[in-house]
Amino acid sequence: MRLVQITHPSVRRRVALVDGSKLRLLGSHRSIYAFALSSVETGCKLQELILSDVSDVVLDYDEVYSHASEWTFLPSFDHPTEPARCLVSGTGLTHLASAARRDAMHAADSVTDSIRMYQLGLEQGKPAPGETGAAPEWFYKGTGTILRGHGAPLTVPNFAEDGGEEPEMAAAYIIDHDGNPRRIGLTPANEFSDHKIEKQNYLYLAHSKLRPCSIGPELVLDSDFSLVHGEVTIERDAEIVWKRAISTGEQRMCHSLANIEHHHFKYEEHRRSGDAHVHFLGADAFSFGDGIALENGDHMVIQWTGYGRALRNPVHIDRTPVKPVSAEAL
Repeated sequence: MRLVQITHPSVRRRVALVDGSKLRLLGSHRSIYAFALSSVETGCKLQELILSDVSDVVLDYDEVYSHASEWTFLPSFDHPTEPARCLVSGTGLTHLASAARRDAMHAADSVTDSIRMYQLGLEQGKPAPGETGAAPEWFYKGTGTILRGHGAPLTVPNFAEDGGEEPEMAAAYIIDHDGNPRRIGLTPANEFSDHKIEKQNYLYLAHSKLRPCSIGPELVLDSDFSLVHGEVTIERDAEIVWKRAISTGEQRMCHSLANIEHHHFKYEEHRRSGDAHVHFLGADAFSFGDGIALENGDHMVIQWTGYGRALRNPVHIDRTPVKPVSAEAL
């Protein structure tokens, strides 16, 4: 089952069920978050709740997807009323090729902390049921205000060194009234980052992650995350300048999803009732690693088999002059 979140100037936001080339609007709630919360409160399975709420209003998916109508895409999951209550974060060094990519980016000649952490994941990242394994790398991207939907530009700030795509999957969660995390589904994601500033010094990794990012267009409720294949493409002036096959899923990762979730939600502050979470699960390829520098107007296209239509976002580079930000004393 696949869902999208869309908005219209007069109707405002809606949730729709993907049905082939059609989008069937749902009736009761205006966000996936609200449907998930209703599922928790009523005890009704989320998919059953969705199927019982399909309206008679049907949209042409091709028109909406290609921006030929007034409908536009929202992020495939968010906190609809309080974006600051959506924590956007991620896990790095989870994929079998990720440590080699990072070491190559930093031109490492010796065993680095990245390699050590990656090796720890290989050895202890997939514990037996009921046991805990090694913690993966964790990073903070921001709150829900940084999330963008399909078609929306991802902006390189005027103070940034660069901006580059990271094709991933992201998991969406809510925290129930008892403080338990509840996974809603998985969605294609572009964990847009500043690789040039990270390359200057690994301690700038935290800075490099504080950028807008995109998820969608579809959220999949019943996905199989064992092995997923896909493709990432960079388009410039309607021509492909870079393309790479990508893969993800537990067979391609040194950490299990259960281990990633344990180490994210073991912190009490990550289990506040009513909060939403979007957690990126890592990438195994990105164009920066092959020497590609994205330009203003480039399109980043991420497609995962079994996860619906491709996530497309243009790059926008903010070239306004940088001005110091000052804090005045009260």
